[in-house]
Amino acid sequence: MPKLGCTPIDSTPMSTVSTKADDIARILEDEIVGGAIPPGTVLRQETLSERFDVSRTPVREALRRLAALGLVSFEPNRGVRVRSISADELHEAFLVRAELEALATEVATPKMTPDDLAEMDRIERRFGELTLELRDQARSGAPRDAALFVEWMQANYAFHDVIYRVAELPLVERIAKGARRTFIGDRAWRARAELDELYATNDLQHRAIREAISAGSAQAARTLAREHVLSSNRLIEVVLETLGAAGREPGWGR
Repeated sequence: MPKLGCTPIDSTPMSTVSTKADDIARILEDEIVGGAIPPGTVLRQETLSERFDVSRTPVREALRRLAALGLVSFEPNRGVRVRSISADELHEAFLVRAELEALATEVATPKMTPDDLAEMDRIERRFGELTLELRDQARSGAPRDAALFVEWMQANYAFHDVIYRVAELPLVERIAKGARRTFIGDRAWRARAELDELYATNDLQHRAIREAISAGSAQAARTLAREHVLSSNRLIEVVLETLGAAGREPGWGR
């Protein structure tokens, strides 16, 4: 796991502490959203300090940032616990993302330069490679590789981040990125057959969005971006219903 340099906090400028907290929060956010750190896990400051080789001050700040994002909660006498998101929250987040990502894609399409399109191509190639790895893993029945999924998720985000950057809609970007921080962790990633379809569909939809943007068709790109998010939502809902019917997920929901 990544390690961050450690300097005694008394002699560390606040800007350095903030940078360390940013780095720690970003790593933990990826692991929580990706399911590497399951819902219900207690995050202990002393353990995180040792892991990242820092004092507790940037760790505390990182945990506060995760709490502000709704990923963890501070519990009296228990520490910091990774939240379990409800099915209703998950559905609402997908609806928000669908509309805002569609808007950003429509606005970004006429602004795309050849360099922007080349960057999207590069990211999509890597995303496609990771998608194949995840599908092979799902079909083989091998234990889920949390690090591989986190890398796949980051590549997925990177594709859309090009669109956000080009669109230059900071408020839309901030709200949409907040909505995509919802997660389901190990609750659903065990449903391998259904998620194999999700991986395949995501890859195909990215390519369709890229082609519409390249063609300069803002309305088509908007429609494809919206459908991209909503189709993932529909599949995740099926996954959760399947797990709930099997009685494997007591406590899911509100």
